[in-house]
Amino acid sequence: MIHHIRAVPSRELISEFRERLVNASWTDGKATAGTQSAQVKNNLQLDSDDLVANELSQRVLSALSDSAQFFTAALPKRVYPPLFNRYGGAQNHFGNHIDNAIRTHPATARHLRTDLSFTLFLSDPNEYDGGELVLADCEPQNGYKLAAGDLLLYDSGTIHRVEPVTRGVRYASCSWVESMIRGPQERELLYQMDLAIIHLREKVGDDPALISMVGCYHNLLRRWADV
Repeated sequence: MIHHIRAVPSRELISEFRERLVNASWTDGKATAGTQSAQVKNNLQLDSDDLVANELSQRVLSALSDSAQFFTAALPKRVYPPLFNRYGGAQNHFGNHIDNAIRTHPATARHLRTDLSFTLFLSDPNEYDGGELVLADCEPQNGYKLAAGDLLLYDSGTIHRVEPVTRGVRYASCSWVESMIRGPQERELLYQMDLAIIHLREKVGDDPALISMVGCYHNLLRRWADV
């Protein structure tokens, strides 16, 4: 399951993010990596207790809450506070790894199961060379370089990497989602049903058959959801 979600924050908000990030206090990204990931992680990251990171993290969460596509694809129960990373110069890549199954909220110490991961791109593709987000065994094999403001949502169990940035700087935000629907197949079925409902509503309005389909969607959600 891979979802490309466009224009999560506005272009104006992205520009503001970039102004703040250029002059931010960056630290070694290994600080938030697991045992295996730390061996292949070579980037910079904002500390979770950094004031800029905290402010921008809340604004990313707000933008996500306004995205209907993100909600229907992820059906989020909890979202880990988004992190911010920088790739460029000598610290320019992140080798093959799998995200930790459990993250612990830095402020509340509450555990979160990582069902889904996302990368929110904050640099446009023409600003840097390399830096593709590659999901192993998934198409496209040459990876993803999305427009600034676009988000890639994918299963957290996927082996992935960020290719070396050979020119410019790649800024991004990443985080993890614990979904109300634990099973990926069930979550994808609900996503496809919701898209079909939206499409049919545009064509037939509140037709009785469509209302019945909406009922099926919510009954499945009620059966599978863990809230």
